[in-house]
Amino acid sequence: MSFRRRWIRPSAVWRIIDKTEMTQPTKEEPRQRKKGALRRIGSGVGRLTRAKPRFSMPSVEHGLKIVVATDAWKPQLNGVVRTLETLGDILSDFGNEVLYITPNDFKSVPLPSYPEIRLSLMPNRKVAKLINEFQPDAIHIATEGPIGRATRRFCKRRGYPFTTSFHTRFAEYANERWKVPTTWGYAVLKDFHKDGETMMVATPGLIEELKERGFNRMKLWARGVDLDQFKPGDRSFLDHFERPVFLYVGRLAVEKSIEDFLELDLPGTKVIVGEGPQREELEEKYKSAQFVGPKFGDDLTRYYQGSDVFVFPSRTDTFGLVNVEALACGAPVAAYPVRGPLEILDGAPPGCGALDEDLKKACLAAYEQRDPAACRLWAENFSWEAASRQFIANLEIPGFDEEFWLRSAKMID
Repeated sequence: MSFRRRWIRPSAVWRIIDKTEMTQPTKEEPRQRKKGALRRIGSGVGRLTRAKPRFSMPSVEHGLKIVVATDAWKPQLNGVVRTLETLGDILSDFGNEVLYITPNDFKSVPLPSYPEIRLSLMPNRKVAKLINEFQPDAIHIATEGPIGRATRRFCKRRGYPFTTSFHTRFAEYANERWKVPTTWGYAVLKDFHKDGETMMVATPGLIEELKERGFNRMKLWARGVDLDQFKPGDRSFLDHFERPVFLYVGRLAVEKSIEDFLELDLPGTKVIVGEGPQREELEEKYKSAQFVGPKFGDDLTRYYQGSDVFVFPSRTDTFGLVNVEALACGAPVAAYPVRGPLEILDGAPPGCGALDEDLKKACLAAYEQRDPAACRLWAENFSWEAASRQFIANLEIPGFDEEFWLRSAKMID
């Protein structure tokens, strides 16, 4: 007997349907009215985004096929891009296949006032084509932009379950940049994430905060760091700067509160790694700081290794992966006591960093108490393999439990 499966709602459960159960047209059916031109055009557009063959069951022998839809992608330099890229690398190493749907696949325009972020134009048709051709076992939507919305639209129209993740405090960013009330921003975010099976969140503290804002169906997806890439090394790389060296890595944008750091009266040198819409303004205003542009791979690692303190002035990040990368290279963290740094340094031994509402005090305390060996040891708690297993376990398609997904992804025996 031949079978094919369908995704159905409201529970979004897999269902196996015998082909013989499919209704066949009968002679008694009334003749359908002929469609007008506009209705024919509408049907044609609908067919362009219609899921054609239903996807086959996940195979333990062949691993999982996972779609990750994201509006944040290279050449952007941020934690979201590094998180998704590293996730794909690790899942691929285990024998799985990951398809990224990114702005690089579409015509795009720069976000006003933020040209590094590209907004994909009319992605619906191509998103549908990419998903239909790939025939994934699971679909994950990482961002709330045009690509994320097109993927969500496709899944909702076809009844395919999907998961999402909360990476960015969009509401706070919109308020900082365009004075949009944060309540409006969170209303948009809640509407976007409400139809997913699970929304993955970086820290337990952020989960509690989002619950208070009315979000539900959340699961923890902790972040990790590539401990082979980010490790202690030759500190002499930055010896040509006056020490101590206080390092910042990330976007140069107003929501990152970089000026809180640059305004500080600190000894030594401030080194700024990154790119963004504020760079020209900041370079002109803070001439004593060293702006070196964006860095990647081994170049980025050398800056972490050569620094004395890593400074994280942002109050709006959901996690702050750069903090863990710095710790892995032996650099202590100085930051405000806010979500992200609070969770990263919770329980850390002395010498891993300092948190204070007075950022200067945090910087000086982190420098005076620094212990590179303790920093590295603490960073080893943030394993990317463990984080990737957590992601797979969170796929949460009803009818399949955590063990099924981990076994299908070849991440347990």
